[in-house]
Amino acid sequence: MLIYKIFHASEWADLKANKETAGAPVDLADGYVHFSTLAQAPETAAKHFAGEEGLMLLAVEADTLGDALKWEPSRGGALFPHLYRNLHLSDVHWAQPLPLVDGEHQFPPGLT
Repeated sequence: MLIYKIFHASEWADLKANKETAGAPVDLADGYVHFSTLAQAPETAAKHFAGEEGLMLLAVEADTLGDALKWEPSRGGALFPHLYRNLHLSDVHWAQPLPLVDGEHQFPPGLT
């Protein structure tokens, strides 16, 4: 199962350069890397990245993260995937731009 992380382009560039990251500022503050399922990702984009351009959508295979991945209740009691270790570049299955068109983030074809 793929899970998704939305990063600003600069955060993606840092991950590529450093080969790992503790995440975005919200991840650092919370002590884990926030992810979303496919069903949760559009709401995450709308809620936390409204109107923002220059975003990247990263896909990570959940099964490869082992015990460091925890499914925990968050928004409305839904279970969200949280990674309790650094995200490694090698964890990323693919990364694609998440463009903003007419105020809405456009997810890659075939995902939504």
